[in-house]
Amino acid sequence: MKIKASIEKIPGGMMIVPLFIGALLHTFAPNTAEFFGGFTGAMLTGTGTILAVFFFCIGTTIDVRSSGYIAKKGLTLLSGKVLFAALIGYIASLFIPAEGIQSGFFAGISVLVLIAAMNETNGGLYLAVMNHLGRKEDAAGFCFISIESGPFMTMVTLGVAGLGTFPWQAIVSTLIPFALGILLGSLDKDIRKFFGPAVPIFIPFFALSLGYALNLGMLVKSGLLGILLGITVAVVSGGFLYVLDRFVTGSDGVAGVAAGSTAGAAVAVPFAIAEIDPSFAGVAESATALIATCVIVTAVLTPLLTTWVAKKSKEKGIPEKKLPKQPIVDEIKAEAS
Repeated sequence: MKIKASIEKIPGGMMIVPLFIGALLHTFAPNTAEFFGGFTGAMLTGTGTILAVFFFCIGTTIDVRSSGYIAKKGLTLLSGKVLFAALIGYIASLFIPAEGIQSGFFAGISVLVLIAAMNETNGGLYLAVMNHLGRKEDAAGFCFISIESGPFMTMVTLGVAGLGTFPWQAIVSTLIPFALGILLGSLDKDIRKFFGPAVPIFIPFFALSLGYALNLGMLVKSGLLGILLGITVAVVSGGFLYVLDRFVTGSDGVAGVAAGSTAGAAVAVPFAIAEIDPSFAGVAESATALIATCVIVTAVLTPLLTTWVAKKSKEKGIPEKKLPKQPIVDEIKAEAS
């Protein structure tokens, strides 16, 4: 049976299918984890532990000795993504109440969901698109884009925008596994080769535990609004990063558009943030459902937009700015996350 191949036909399938299965369990058999307990219960409720190992493995894929061009490209896209999310979050906070919108078509939209959706790039998708277009230098920027993964950058963004309060211990605790991975992966390439390929393996496991915290009705309800959110992320966020890539890095903007997506790991952010700052607890479930839909939409739309921009840039003669013999960091071909 081609189970894996069938799942991968769905955009972000290794993230979305386990998430849906978890939501099914929680909706129709909400006491499954408590009934079985043991390893089964831990697998369904151990989101924090699984994510800690996941972020450590991502950290090992980052080599701090990247070349100047790669660093400039990656850091420009990273800082642009985070700052743009902070700006959107701050503007939204002037109009959206702290508890989010409670009624009407936009019910479920909150500052948290906007920042979390805008804040994280789907690194696996970015890497796949850049490699497909034969842009090895741009693909290497993946290692810097990966820094966005997890709740750390979202907490920083919320804090900078004055929208959340987090004790420094909580912020540092989310960073330690990731930083440790960066340190060890940079010191020893064998560690990077060993742990790097494990990144996609953890995706279905934390997706299952995240889904177990959701109600299926909320996922269904978020459909149309989640689609709109995904389109907004791909077009607006991707457009902003296009401008940065075009005029800051001196490239043709294609990599910027490719970074206009939402990472599967972003689905974990609302509940992680709510555990640290309970003021977000009321919007965590709706935010998770919306972001899950957003991940699917950007996984489909972002590659289409990127390919279109690449074609137009080539027609207009805009230089890609390839540099000869640039050292490329190890490319970890993760599942679209």
